[in-house]
Amino acid sequence: MMRRLLLPCLSWLTAVLAAAEPAAQRPNILFFIMDDWGSGHAGAYGCRWVKTPNFDRVAREGLLFTNAYTPTAKCAPSRSTIMTGRYPWQLGAAANHQCIFPPEYGIFPEALTTGGYFYASTGKTWGPGSMVDAQGKRRMYAGQSYDQVKASRPATGITNNDYAGNFEAFLRDTRPEQPWFFWAGPIEPHRDYEYGTGVRLGGKKPSDIDRVPATWPDNETVRNDLLDYAFEVEHADRHLGRMLAALERAGRLDDTLVIVTSDNGMPFPRVKGHMYENANHLPLAIRWPRGIREPGRKVDAYMSFIDFAPTFLEAAGIEWALSGLAPTPGRSLFDVFANDQAASRTRDHVLVGRERHDFGRPNDEGYPVRGIVKNGQLFLENAEPTRWPCGNPETGYLDTDASPTKTFILQARRDKGSDPYWDLCFGRRPAQELYDLRADPDCVRNLLATPSPATAAELRTQLWSELKALGDLRALGRGAEYEAYPSADIRRRGFYEKYLRGEKLDANWVIPSDWEKAPLK
Repeated sequence: MMRRLLLPCLSWLTAVLAAAEPAAQRPNILFFIMDDWGSGHAGAYGCRWVKTPNFDRVAREGLLFTNAYTPTAKCAPSRSTIMTGRYPWQLGAAANHQCIFPPEYGIFPEALTTGGYFYASTGKTWGPGSMVDAQGKRRMYAGQSYDQVKASRPATGITNNDYAGNFEAFLRDTRPEQPWFFWAGPIEPHRDYEYGTGVRLGGKKPSDIDRVPATWPDNETVRNDLLDYAFEVEHADRHLGRMLAALERAGRLDDTLVIVTSDNGMPFPRVKGHMYENANHLPLAIRWPRGIREPGRKVDAYMSFIDFAPTFLEAAGIEWALSGLAPTPGRSLFDVFANDQAASRTRDHVLVGRERHDFGRPNDEGYPVRGIVKNGQLFLENAEPTRWPCGNPETGYLDTDASPTKTFILQARRDKGSDPYWDLCFGRRPAQELYDLRADPDCVRNLLATPSPATAAELRTQLWSELKALGDLRALGRGAEYEAYPSADIRRRGFYEKYLRGEKLDANWVIPSDWEKAPLK
């Protein structure tokens, strides 16, 4: 058991020494993480139909990352990597969505609190799932909650949480002598959306979108769906702007390490929950004038979400692990902050993968995948290619959230008998895939459909060598253990079998019309 521990209780000496450091040398940290905000959808990346002036400011006055990746594109397992600095496949049950988080793994909020930080949050932190300690007590992944301030909803799909108002309430509770960490987790742009809000309330036009990804049809339904998504991204960005303004009024902005990102790609078919470029590649900007050398840079080196926790702890002056424990595979971003040119050479790839995201397959099976992104190429290996990647059709393709785009594609296949977009988004996939991300960012042309390039063999060798060294059970021939972990939500255990028995099922993230009337071959 001890070999699996990530962060046992930090020694009192470490905590006392960290807490004794002057607060001015230990920055406040604002971690702003949207829910389901996708790659490139910000003005700083050249996007014209999603307006993000406040993210753009953070990037302009700090660093803009062009190759930031989550290891897995689903809420809970992605956030588990942030919490621990470890890959999902190093976290047992926490490789899965809706998991029971293993209590033996430490999380950075506990380390920060032990080290003297005031840790608090608003909105979504970690989940969905259950995170309790060995005694069954809820762990402090959310810290002190600031969700009391409410605001009117600009649209029905948007929460009434006044995230910025809650941050201002938090600031009033802070003390000058104590550094703080605030997790701001807007639910937006998570679905569902109020259809037409992008046009009606956002002042947008379908023609504003310069390019619809090649994975979906280019029509009014899809374009309006994208504009509704943009409207919610912009709502969250306005809250970021208010938070930055509150820090400026308090004279604390330049003392604060500000990080702005998302947990996974946009909630559209073949994106959220999957392993393609648009699913794992995410926006990231970091501002910290007193800690970043030569701000205004673009960082092209690869960054993984396992790097967040080590970065937080180094900023807080807290030692990551005690002697004798295997170090986290994550690494602090302080070399990037210092503009160390060696960083771009050593940060030359990221690993991605998935286990069980949502349900809807026999025996609560997942869709296990492992992959590597390097030199602008993505290699994927699907461990169970005979399974349906989005969940079984007769149970609503539960690994893809309900949306007008999803429904349109599903209905097109029914109407025509076949559909190329359905094949891309919902059809079965080959055992191995290779994509040139520079020429094909939407990942629609599998280069392994032709004779295998040597690149694929090289990437595959590196991938499985690293996974084995990391203790990935898939690399050790024990991958089924990931799927044996039960869901934290007892209502969804044995989902497919309940469907076969005709029981009432709780799957509120899909709509009844998306369920196929019979299994597909």
